[in-house]
Amino acid sequence: MSQTVEKAIVQPMDEYNQALVANVHPSDWVNPEPASRYNLVVIGAGTAGLVVAGGAGLLGSKVALIEKDLMGGDCLNVGCVPSKCMIRSSRVVGDIQNADKFGIHVPDGTEINFSAVMERMRRVRAEISPHDSAQRFKEEFNVDVFLGEARFNSADTVEVGGKILRFKKAVIATGAKATAPDLEGLKDAGYLTNETVFSLTERPQRMAIIGAGPLGCEFAQTFQRLGSQVLLIHKNDHILDKEDADAAEIVQQAFIREGVQLILNSKVKRVERTSVGKVIYYESDGKEDSVTVDEILIGVGRSPNVKQLNLEAVGVQYDMKKGVIVNDKLQTSNPRIYAAGDVCMDWKFTHAADAAARIVIQNSLFFGCKKLSSLTMPWVTYTDPEVAHVGMYEKDAQKKGIEVDTFFVPLNEVDRAVADGETAGFAKVFVNKGTDKILGATIVARNAGDMISEVTLAIVGNLGLKTLGSVIHPYPTQAEVIRKAADEYSRTRLTPFIKKLLSWWLAWTR
Repeated sequence: MSQTVEKAIVQPMDEYNQALVANVHPSDWVNPEPASRYNLVVIGAGTAGLVVAGGAGLLGSKVALIEKDLMGGDCLNVGCVPSKCMIRSSRVVGDIQNADKFGIHVPDGTEINFSAVMERMRRVRAEISPHDSAQRFKEEFNVDVFLGEARFNSADTVEVGGKILRFKKAVIATGAKATAPDLEGLKDAGYLTNETVFSLTERPQRMAIIGAGPLGCEFAQTFQRLGSQVLLIHKNDHILDKEDADAAEIVQQAFIREGVQLILNSKVKRVERTSVGKVIYYESDGKEDSVTVDEILIGVGRSPNVKQLNLEAVGVQYDMKKGVIVNDKLQTSNPRIYAAGDVCMDWKFTHAADAAARIVIQNSLFFGCKKLSSLTMPWVTYTDPEVAHVGMYEKDAQKKGIEVDTFFVPLNEVDRAVADGETAGFAKVFVNKGTDKILGATIVARNAGDMISEVTLAIVGNLGLKTLGSVIHPYPTQAEVIRKAADEYSRTRLTPFIKKLLSWWLAWTR
């Protein structure tokens, strides 16, 4: 018997969030009658689940896709899409604040309408949501979409909404959720995570962000530019401390210039709600202190969504912190069940989930032998300037005993960056010592995320730094910094002996 799904609510329930929900968790959706057997049953309709289901469906597989919350997962609803909408608005503010440097006078009193910023975010999110909609996957990819909570209940079946789905293979793509540290008083005081912050309609005047990793730093700069006074609290002595140290220092100095208050080397002791705000008691550099804010945003901690799946019923091993345990082919301890995305991977990026999903399609349906370890994974922290990286860091190479040559070009040597007034950045490429084999690279620039793919392509295609030096880059562009790094490598080939030979040849041919 057909069964309708539970209604989803996304605050504020305005016209844009209503449109969002109508696409990714429609209240009038009726789960279909299950097929006799599916090639794939996919649990979770975030990036990994959507790519697996859509790709397998296009190939002619009989696929069931199950989602208990909002299709599109974190990326569409509480991650990439809404955060980049806010970041775009904050960049406008950054440009206005720096307009005088470009000969543009902006009158005092420019208003930042935070409510309008958030409304734009909700509108854009709703505009994008049809791409991940239940209707699209039903009609375009011929996927049976089930809305409801799934659980394994036998060796080859999954139950959802009272219906039993029999599978040949299954894929766990349930993602991960934000978690908060176990701090005295935090729950009573109330706090935000990436899953709730996008429901704000009024700007917090004072915001504390706990954790200065990529997520915390992106939110810190965004809210500071949008008019909040941000305090960024971090346990270590530098923000973005897992990134290249030179890159992190540029971002930290940008934060200081923009007025973000940094509380480093700190440990939060407890939180208390008072009549004047939320008081955070902390210790920093051995001294105890406190700060009062209106909102607290937690930027640390994620846990995999493995509860309620009844993984024991199908012999799938998992860890409450690490998630589902998979091998290099993304196969679980049950060879008929695979996993992809944040529920099982260290790389917690949308593009990583997408790439992993493609591996799962090949390995689960076609006896493939694609490996996660074969991927070359770039990533970006979307601060201003952005920090983009691919491959190893120098410290990684050192740990493996690999000697490297490093080629560093600051943006103040790139004409376009000087013209743009965006010289706080660099390209750093390092190669296997004595060769041009690229091991890794970090780029710091306003649009570093759009530049790193050239280096990624070189690594994937086994193209050396010398080849990048032969690529003609349009002038003037900031991407020339990559060619300049390649030129630095080429200069190292001009050894004294080679120079002597060239001088002899040129003198002889005069």
